[in-house]
Amino acid sequence: MNIYKVNDIGELIRDNSYVGRGIVIGKTADAKKAVAAYFIMGRSENSRNRIFSEKDGAVFTEPFDASKVEDPSLIIYAAIRKHENKLIVTNGDQTDTIYEFIKEGKCFNGALKTREFEPDAPNFTPRISGMLKFNDNDFTYEMSILKSLDEEGSDCARYLFMYPSKAGLGHFIHTYVCDGNPIPTFQGEPERVMIPDDIDEFTNTLWTNLNEDNKISLYVRYIDLETGAEENRLINKNN
Repeated sequence: MNIYKVNDIGELIRDNSYVGRGIVIGKTADAKKAVAAYFIMGRSENSRNRIFSEKDGAVFTEPFDASKVEDPSLIIYAAIRKHENKLIVTNGDQTDTIYEFIKEGKCFNGALKTREFEPDAPNFTPRISGMLKFNDNDFTYEMSILKSLDEEGSDCARYLFMYPSKAGLGHFIHTYVCDGNPIPTFQGEPERVMIPDDIDEFTNTLWTNLNEDNKISLYVRYIDLETGAEENRLINKNN
């Protein structure tokens, strides 16, 4: 097995009915842009009743039909926020925890030490998070997963990954291995994936290969490392 293989993300998610929520961070093959992507999937009516919206550079999950919302606590949150030279992306309200810590001059890892997996037994959905830090026309990034130590949810296991940015390379972390009951949580290190230069190519690869029944929303952002200019794509299954 080649542990340094860089995968086609389409091949990783194709034919997998439920990878849950996913974060991808990396650098384009031409080394000119930083990339961050986030998608959500859902099995229940409550989970599927969502859309992404963008306001002032931040991305939020919102109900598609507010009258059908059963429990907003784990499904409505800010998914992407910026502070100065940092871009935060997560699958829950830990986005705000990280944001507040960063504003106070504290760190990504310190923020996540105050949080743990979601209290949705028996799945105990992991909290996945990422942060890009920009300096001198380049960037580094961190990723994290907080997940249950055991099937009882007795304690939290915390994993932190730190990366330099490399042309054409991204890392992909998602909440679940596949569908199940309970749903098996993500295992191992974030997966190495190819990052193309073209935002539409990457967006199309993700959206078309996510399971048609369970995919809900996708957001992709490309950031020019020289100018800071952003290019975004937002897709909602619910329109």
